[in-house]
Amino acid sequence: MDIRPLTDSYSVTPQILPEDIPAIAAAGYTTVICNRPDGENPPELHADTLRSAVEAAGMGFVVNPVVGGALTMENVEAQREAIDAGGKVLAYCASGNRSSVVWALANAGRQPTDDLIAAGAQYGYQLGQFRELIDRLANG
Repeated sequence: MDIRPLTDSYSVTPQILPEDIPAIAAAGYTTVICNRPDGENPPELHADTLRSAVEAAGMGFVVNPVVGGALTMENVEAQREAIDAGGKVLAYCASGNRSSVVWALANAGRQPTDDLIAAGAQYGYQLGQFRELIDRLANG
């Protein structure tokens, strides 16, 4: 597991495994967001399987699958709702990239676009290609 904090309260990571969940809870996360569609994973890593383990560890679990190249405004709104619920959030997908993109779009207008892009860039996420969309959502 490679947790990459974009803010003090929101981090992304590549795919989590059931054995990672105790460490996630111990790190103080209160919500885990699954941004990975089940079709990309074997059954033991499907959202419902991980949901049971995450909830058993005392954390909330949100399923918000983001299909590569097919991000929707519903994805952005669901991510924003999960973030706004409060607490420390860990979102995962295959690499953390989709979780960073949907986070940046969900925070358009709440943080400067340059700050959103820089937060992802420190981990190699190329959010600059979404600058125009972030700005359009910010002005909304």
